[in-house]
Amino acid sequence: MAGWTSWAEDGPDRAHRGHATHTAIVIGIGFVVLGLSLSLGHLIAGTPGAAKFALYFLPVWLLAAGANMLIGVRSAGYGASEEFPVLLMVFAIPAAAAGLSWWRLH
Repeated sequence: MAGWTSWAEDGPDRAHRGHATHTAIVIGIGFVVLGLSLSLGHLIAGTPGAAKFALYFLPVWLLAAGANMLIGVRSAGYGASEEFPVLLMVFAIPAAAAGLSWWRLH
């Protein structure tokens, strides 16, 4: 078929590009969830509520990042040792933004 190539023809780089795209999307979702958390906290209790909800975001996001790792290990066929650095990155980037938000709002 015209324009169609198999994984074997593209090599493993294509699979890694897809993994990097998925990782970027999940990190983006983390920022969206953080924004929703901050907004909800502000709506409920003003600036102190937003600061508090920035901290509430952390365990929620850790569970979500862990679920992402579990999906990567079980469904995508990656090993736990391959997925663990991705877990750290997926969790740490939005978590750092949450920590900075807490620090600025507290």
